[in-house]
Parts: sequence; structure tokens; C-alpha cells
Amino acid sequence: MEEKASPPPQGCSKPHLEKLTLGITRILESSPGVTEVTIIEKPPAERHMISSWEQKNNCVMPEDVKNFYLMTNGFHMTWSVKLDEHIIPLGSMAINSISKLTQLTQSSMYSLPNAPTLADLEDDTHEASDDQPEKPHFDSRSVIFELDSCNGNGKVCLVYKSGKPALAEDTEIWFLDRALYWHFLTDTFTAYYRLLITHLGLPQWQYAFTNYGISPQAKPKGSEGRSKQGCF
Repeated sequence: MEEKASPPPQGCSKPHLEKLTLGITRILESSPGVTEVTIIEKPPAERHMISSWEQKNNCVMPEDVKNFYLMTNGFHMTWSVKLDEHIIPLGSMAINSISKLTQLTQSSMYSLPNAPTLADLEDDTHEASDDQPEKPHFDSRSVIFELDSCNGNGKVCLVYKSGKPALAEDTEIWFLDRALYWHFLTDTFTAYYRLLITHLGLPQWQYAFTNYGISPQAKPKGSEGRSKQGCF
């Protein structure tokens, strides 16, 4: 059963939450116009939940992912901005709980009548740039789990590159965009988590790591000169 979550008081005064958010809560709350900075607190996962996930999926969970879940079984932090008298939700940072860390399959993808099948996509000749690792495969060569649905703007995935039985050292973090193209994000979950926090959960921030970038509608004002590098 999914755990119940309750928002802690504003200010993130609990030490484990401060550690979890890498101090970004204080930065947001001190920023002009930012309001309603909220973390949905979740209890730590129990070790047997991790073992059950590994056995069910025939995959060894990476140590940094295990350590994350032993601190909190999922993560969801949101913040809003105040424009005139209106409160507008803006930032959303999320990592699925273990129960929602599910394998990406045909049935979990787009189900429109004329949508491409995963087999069709394996024949796609679109290639990433030469400096990127080999892209994930939708067949048995890769095992793919959804970390974040990105509010419908794509999917951030934990990818095992060698199929089952899957080893922890064979994992990478990739972004699957709405057109079902893959984009490499990081080698490790820890590195991805820092990216997530650094980009403040702004809408479509993952598209900064694609060839076409963030849409003009989602790009914050004054971001043109901002680099992709994190602030930690």
C-alpha cells in the first residue's frame, strides 16, 4: 500500500529533510515572489521492500538508489510563485516510490491507435550525438524503470543497459521525451538527483539536455545566459 504523506511546516526545519533537499528549500524561500515551498514527507523504505523489488524484477538496485530509498520512499517537493494576487504552481521535483518504480513496457507507453510500437522504435534511424553513450533499447537488451513521469512532459528512467539479470553497475539515467527519443542525463542516480535539485524542478528542465532544448514557453526569463552547471 502506498504510504500516506503529509507536508511538514514551511522552512524544512527537520535535519533529514534539509539533507535531502541539499539546502535548496532555504534558497527558494528567500527568493522574491516564491511561496508555498512544500515537501511531501515520506517515511523511509524498509530493506525488505528493496529486496522484494530486486527479486521481482531480477535486477540489483544501485547502492545510491538503495540509500535514497532507505532515507525516503520517494520524493516530492513543490513551490509556487505569486503574481499580483494569484498563486501559480511552478516547480515540481519528484522521484517515484519503490512501488511506482515500475518497468517501462508497451502497455505503459502511449496507447493511441496509430502510435508507434516499441518494436517500431527499435528500427528508428535517429541517433544521438557521437559523444553520448549507446541509447537504451525497448527490447530485452535493456531494462527500463520510470523514476519520474515529469508531469506528462516525458519520463526520467533508470536504465539497466545489459538486460536481465541486471547488475547495479550497468545503470544510467536517461530522459525519454514525448516523441519517444532518448537523451542521456547522468551516469548515476546521485548525479541525476543533484541535477533535479539544481534545476529547481522547473517545467521541462530535462529538455535542456536535448538537441532542441527547453520550449520558449517553459524557459524562465533571464535564463539565456545561465549554464547547465549546477550550483553545488
